[in-house]
Amino acid sequence: MFGRIYNIVLKEFIEMRRDVWARFRLIVPPLIQVIVFGYAATFEVFNVSTAVLDLDQTQESRELISRFSYSGRFKITLNARSQAEIKNAIERSDAVVAIVIHDGYSALLRKGETAQAQVIVDGTNSNTALIALGYVNEIVMNFAQDYARDMARRLHGAQPPPPSVTLEPRPWYNAGLNSRWFFVPGVIATLTLTLIVNLTSFAIVREREVGTLEQIMVTPIRSMEFILGKTIPFFCIGLALMMLIAGTGTLWFGIPFVGNPLVLLLGTSLYLMSVLGIGLLISTLCSTQQQAFATNFFVINPLFTLSGFSFPIASMPMLMQYLTYLNPVRYYLVIIRGTFLKGVGLDVLWPQFVALALLGTALLTISILRFRKSLD
Repeated sequence: MFGRIYNIVLKEFIEMRRDVWARFRLIVPPLIQVIVFGYAATFEVFNVSTAVLDLDQTQESRELISRFSYSGRFKITLNARSQAEIKNAIERSDAVVAIVIHDGYSALLRKGETAQAQVIVDGTNSNTALIALGYVNEIVMNFAQDYARDMARRLHGAQPPPPSVTLEPRPWYNAGLNSRWFFVPGVIATLTLTLIVNLTSFAIVREREVGTLEQIMVTPIRSMEFILGKTIPFFCIGLALMMLIAGTGTLWFGIPFVGNPLVLLLGTSLYLMSVLGIGLLISTLCSTQQQAFATNFFVINPLFTLSGFSFPIASMPMLMQYLTYLNPVRYYLVIIRGTFLKGVGLDVLWPQFVALALLGTALLTISILRFRKSLD
């Protein structure tokens, strides 16, 4: 039995060694994707095109505008002279944010009263608009605190200013709130899912499409031995891919790995069981590689969307949240970010390990039974 499995595994690796294009697909595209994700995928926004209408023209209004200019988050692209210019800039997408400071702004500040400034955002890109509004609030709040402190110093002289409360944020595990530390570990899960599902489904469907599957099955090789011989190489490829992307993220982007490598290795092994089960199940449903390609697209996209990689699960409708419990990517993302950034172990991550073990066992069992039935 083990000899026959070994021969099938050896056959797969020999075919892969001879196929230069296959080796290229396994190494170069994942590296390109992790680098692209690391640089392009981010929750932060910089140089947001901003239009300014300053109707007050005072030191206070210019001070507030200068804080936007030097923050690095906003780029003043238009100093408007009327509300009509602001409207045109937003309509033409020349500006994403517009700041309007009305006449009398500084007079209210000097009297200690609340002064308002209008902020207009282009809501067609809601994500950028929300993030930009958060930066606007932060800049305005800092300006108000500094101005109040200066006013108190001028009024009270050497006397201590009135007591106040300030919040000092202290992020854990990612002190700089670097979005790359969030995205790059998650790329390991998504790339592994895409690559392994495609390899598993295409390899077996290809055998059926060219007619070699029937030839193999008339030999003494049992169906279980054939399945193991076909999937073990892809399991090894998945582990190698994980180490390749993890090494790239750590060495290229400087993302720290503070956890136990054995915990990550165990979590990856359980995750690959589920992924291999998905690919094997697709291979039993398809007769041609074109069908497998279309089915992979139909399956992988929902798994990616419902994983929590880009969209918070807590923000999804309740039905979608329940569906995420059937998604192995959801659990693996918790494991990989927990081991990379938090350094937690099995005492914390055991629920994710149990869920992956159950999902992997169920998917492989269903896939193997379905595969054996399709051979009859």
